[in-house]
Amino acid sequence: MGTDRIEKTIALRALRSRVWRALARADQFGAWFGVALEGAFAPGARLTGRMTTSGHEHVIMGSRSSGWNTSSCFRIAGIRTRRAEVDYADEPTTLVKFHLADSGDGARLTVVESDFERLPPARLAAAFHGNDRGWGEEVMNIAR
Repeated sequence: MGTDRIEKTIALRALRSRVWRALARADQFGAWFGVALEGAFAPGARLTGRMTTSGHEHVIMGSRSSGWNTSSCFRIAGIRTRRAEVDYADEPTTLVKFHLADSGDGARLTVVESDFERLPPARLAAAFHGNDRGWGEEVMNIAR
């Protein structure tokens, strides 16, 4: 198995417009993702926030929105989670894409995170495996 791409897909019992709001509005994305984001998503915008999930309050998330395409694709370059005592600011970032499509009476969400091989070799395996597990949990969270 490669270590450069994670892909998770889930069918949601919600209209695509509702899922889009949960992705493209920072407050709703934060509620889904368990992070109190400061600011709004817009192309090039940099957002940071502290995780709100119990036991993870020491983790800080940072991201840069890289654009979207009218309620079907939303991209974030550099979603990073880090412990408050470790700064990864000088490291390359991954790219996360959220793709939405109509599916029956709801929507299909596909989350793709790529570019792990840009990370320093010492962090690559842990970042990939941690994010693979994390995205599995996050797609179940958005379904709830």
